Amino acid sequence: MAPSIWQILIVLLIVLLLFGTKRLRNVGSDLGAAIKGFRTGMKDGKEEDKDPEQLGKDEAPGAEVHKREQDKQDAGR
Repeated sequence: MAPSIWQILIVLLIVLLLFGTKRLRNVGSDLGAAIKGFRTGMKDGKEEDKDPEQLGKDEAPGAEVHKREQDKQDAGR
């Protein structure tokens, strides 16, 4: 059995009385900031996934760094 609208309103009123409007407002803004940060992180992750495709088939994201390390090792010999 699903809760009726009156039961939900009573629970919300009790929560409002227990925590107050200021604390609930802070919780809401913190939750909104967390969701915004999550979406930004997901967007950045998708952009990072696109970068290897733009580099070309023969180069990986760390290929340039690996080439420099090999050059240093070859120069030391």
